[in-house]
Amino acid sequence: MNQLTALSRWLGEEHRGLALLGEGNLSARSGPDRMLVKASGTSLSQASFVEVRIRPLLDLLDAPTADDSDVQQALLDSRVDPSAPQPSVESLLHAVALTHAGASVVAHCHPQSVNAVVCSDRASALIDGALFPDQIVVLGREQLLLPYVDPGLELGRRSRGAILDYIRRLGERPRVIYLGNHGLVALGDSCDEARRITLMADKTARILRDCLAIGTPQYLPQHLADRIHTRPDEQLRRSALAGELPSDH
Repeated sequence: MNQLTALSRWLGEEHRGLALLGEGNLSARSGPDRMLVKASGTSLSQASFVEVRIRPLLDLLDAPTADDSDVQQALLDSRVDPSAPQPSVESLLHAVALTHAGASVVAHCHPQSVNAVVCSDRASALIDGALFPDQIVVLGREQLLLPYVDPGLELGRRSRGAILDYIRRLGERPRVIYLGNHGLVALGDSCDEARRITLMADKTARILRDCLAIGTPQYLPQHLADRIHTRPDEQLRRSALAGELPSDH
């Protein structure tokens, strides 16, 4: 909980330009069918979390007649403590990412750099290829981009389909989901990885924004991007970043 609180406050610090006021949300698994997720309407800088049961939220995604009122009720019913505040409406997205993608921590924010691209007609440039090696090391060989849909039920369904398709194609979970006209979702194995993914996605978007201002982005050839993703030294560096190996290994 201490690490989650620290990450929430870090994401919510205004000078970073990642989330202002009540923007963004954060979650982490707290048990086999439970997660901690930001309370609705609160600031990430205040780190206010609610523990909820995941299964009722996932079940709602398969209810064909579900509507906004059902989402509202499911969010309230999912609380472990009935007196706790209402969890974020994007809890469905978090439930999907923690369950179907196998992430342990999910950080959603609205970086100015990322939104400058996803709010433009060049949003697909974020996923058209890799610009530099460290992007691949931290963000993976591919990232996901979803067009804007209302947060809640539809976003949960769209993200589930996209995540499952990604895993079928590549045999691993995505680390980044870009949301059109909305923001960024980082899927990590830990709070530290979610922070690293957010930082690298922010850097990638800033570089891409500058490339688009200058001319046309020059992506790495696909065979080189695939090679970087699987090279033993890059895998070693990825493990070192995750703290699985001594940093001077």
